[in-house]
Amino acid sequence: MSDARTRVVGVDVGGTFTDLFVLDEAAGTAEIVKVPSTRGEESVGFMNGIARVDDRGAQSLATIIHGTTVGTNALLERKVARTGLITTRGFRDVLEMRRRDRPQTWGLRGGFEPVIERALRLEVDERVLADGSVHTPVDLDQVRSAARQLLEQGCEAVCVFFINTYANPSNEQAAVAAVRALWPNDHVTAAAEVLPEIREFERASTASLNAALQPVVGRYLERLDGDLRARGFGGELLIVQSNGGVMSRRTAGELPVRTALSGPAAGVIACAAIATAAGHPDVITGDIGGTSFDVSLIAGGQAALASQTSIDFGLVVRSPMIQIETIGAGGGSIASVDAGGMLQVGPESAGSVPGPACYGRGNERPTVTDANVLLGRIAAQRPLGGGLLGALDVEKAREAIRRHVAEPLGLDVLAAAEAILTVANAKMAGAMRLVSIERGHDPRRFAYMPFGGGGGLHVCAMMREVGVVTGIVPRYPGVTSALGCVMADMRHDAVQTLNQDLAAIDFAALRELRAGFESHCRARLDSAGVAFESVREELVLDMLYQGQTHTVAVPVRADALDADAARAAFEAAYRAEFGRVLDGIGLRVMNLRYALIGVRPKFDLSVLAPRGEGRTEPLGEQPVYFGGDWVQARRYARLDLPVGARIAGPAILEQADTTVWLEPGFEAVVDALGNLILRQP
Repeated sequence: MSDARTRVVGVDVGGTFTDLFVLDEAAGTAEIVKVPSTRGEESVGFMNGIARVDDRGAQSLATIIHGTTVGTNALLERKVARTGLITTRGFRDVLEMRRRDRPQTWGLRGGFEPVIERALRLEVDERVLADGSVHTPVDLDQVRSAARQLLEQGCEAVCVFFINTYANPSNEQAAVAAVRALWPNDHVTAAAEVLPEIREFERASTASLNAALQPVVGRYLERLDGDLRARGFGGELLIVQSNGGVMSRRTAGELPVRTALSGPAAGVIACAAIATAAGHPDVITGDIGGTSFDVSLIAGGQAALASQTSIDFGLVVRSPMIQIETIGAGGGSIASVDAGGMLQVGPESAGSVPGPACYGRGNERPTVTDANVLLGRIAAQRPLGGGLLGALDVEKAREAIRRHVAEPLGLDVLAAAEAILTVANAKMAGAMRLVSIERGHDPRRFAYMPFGGGGGLHVCAMMREVGVVTGIVPRYPGVTSALGCVMADMRHDAVQTLNQDLAAIDFAALRELRAGFESHCRARLDSAGVAFESVREELVLDMLYQGQTHTVAVPVRADALDADAARAAFEAAYRAEFGRVLDGIGLRVMNLRYALIGVRPKFDLSVLAPRGEGRTEPLGEQPVYFGGDWVQARRYARLDLPVGARIAGPAILEQADTTVWLEPGFEAVVDALGNLILRQP
């Protein structure tokens, strides 16, 4: 056992399991730990995992990096703090008006309930115009009265959102100071501090969600930090952001909205590093969990960033985040036959509680996992989780599929199970095409990297459906997000709306703004107390032609920030995206975006590689139903396979965190880093 405080731990809390990836930097070794998640008390499962690391527990750890779903789940389940909003008179309904979109694209039904109810959205007199001039100074007496009224109505958090604060935040700053002077806790969010950017709905939504999450995420992180300190942890607790970077616990408590989708983001970071090291910098990733399929595209070793996302309908977060498309197709997705006689899979899920029918916990409806168990692709006596789940009940899976799918469709039960997988695979393939073909990428030049507990079961089907030639199954697919936590750099972002013609931009003032961003973000980095190998910055201008609505992200260099360089960079970016430029039309700069990235020490991925001669002999055979008939699949202990081992399908490769189903005609080779490299016929 190595000396104390040489180990870094990544922790990803999922619906079924809490995964830990433990890297010992001194010894050059890595291990994984899986424990059951504790739904509703995520910190309990977290601490159970830490206790399993070794008998010294938290005392032996230098850094813990956590990808948390607490904020995302709170929003999805609407279990957020009671929150109030103080806004400009006439703008209390911005959250409900949204962008006039609707839950069902082709229907007229559906509803939306903002996280802040209308009775708690109060208006005060103030007005700043779009040019930044103060038309009406804020009435601070009204602000104080509104704050007291919200407290009387039981609000724990409050958001102050005034119109046009991106142009001049002075009224909002005065109001926030007045509210903070009488508010009994720190849960006061200023919209301009969270997002000083044009577009009132996106700013109001992001700030309101941040306010509603502050008490929930703040309490969770404080409790977690307290438990760790009580067990002797003396290192740094860092939190993964949705942009793939990490931040300090304190910053996460102030800006919890930036933790949305942080678990899947960490997984994409790990995939980018593993795929690039394996010689495949262009890769499509697919995270198959219990509820969802999260897919992302990595080009040239870099994950694509989006400027905003929707956590759920109408819950819009505008903040840099890794571009991830999510659909309701996971192991727990429920299969059913609709009124029109069509087989549907998802989006409803059995989740981890009660779970698939084969879990024997009360659910009687069939899921994707039940289909995989019935068809023999998951051995009922050796379920995922390395023994953390008991034996699965094949008969309960059979009965659920027979009753809810086979009989309504007039199929035998095995054909019905295959149909469930066919529909689920088609949905997942559609998501892969969405991030590739529909964005101008040919998926045939990308590899496919599945991860999550269910990724290996569907890898061959996804390759066939989309036409991907190469598949890469990482060494530990089920804990890839935890591994990504360890790999992530620290990152802080800032943005400021300019909304000016390029010819009118004062670039000297712009360089001063950049310097201010650098100072602010560097202070955030320094406050984390983490050592970096280097610090780099990214500078982006959101630009467009006059008269256009949508912007193009234009990377620029800080040492060449002038009009000529901006124009040249815009034309290069516009031509790359649209194939041409528009001569004779003026340019406009909407926003300046800045990121400061603290590059954390990287570990050698060879620590994941197999050691020694290993074992290539199969453990036995297992019947698998495939293509309308039974085939005998050889079983292998995947982690025992040595580098260079070549396995031909049909085969099942088992490990604690996943099962890989290798279809007939496919071949897998173990590469130098322990990945399985799949080729389709």
